Amino acid sequence: MPFTFHELEIDGVVLVEPKVYKDERGYFLETYKMPDFVKAGITRPFVQDNYSRSCRGVLRGLHYQKSPFAQGKMVSVIQGKIFDVAVDIRKDSPTFGRWVSATLSAGNKNMLYVPQGFAHGFLILSAVAKVLYKATNVYSPEAEAGIIWNDRDLKIDWPVKEPILAERDKKWPALNEVETGF
Repeated sequence: MPFTFHELEIDGVVLVEPKVYKDERGYFLETYKMPDFVKAGITRPFVQDNYSRSCRGVLRGLHYQKSPFAQGKMVSVIQGKIFDVAVDIRKDSPTFGRWVSATLSAGNKNMLYVPQGFAHGFLILSAVAKVLYKATNVYSPEAEAGIIWNDRDLKIDWPVKEPILAERDKKWPALNEVETGF
């Protein structure tokens, strides 16, 4: 199988390790193969691809889409290195308010699957990072929502204390102040 799937500490969040075929020309890997992902429990089809480029210290997040535009995401890095975070925002979940992280890079070629019901964010650790992610639903500006990156109750251990943020990411409420819809 061209993938190894590692369930993280929160149910549904999966670190995907692709098999990399290397030779003198370089390398080749599959980034997605529906039958393998379905067998691993990742069953929602991907319908949109997104791409971002950011510089060291940029933090994007913590974002999610409200229903009916809720999204699962498969995050990968094609240049650089990121600290990727998924926060469980499902009110009835036994892990509500907990987070998990993974370091994704062009070097390790790992991917992180973040299902619906999670807020997602990432911090750029390298000089530049190019992030590609697949989404299980289309983006809707009206459904966009977020949680403040440094929510005191979440206690996310970001590797940078003063990240570069978009104006909107500076103004999101704390998790205990929002109705996530999950």
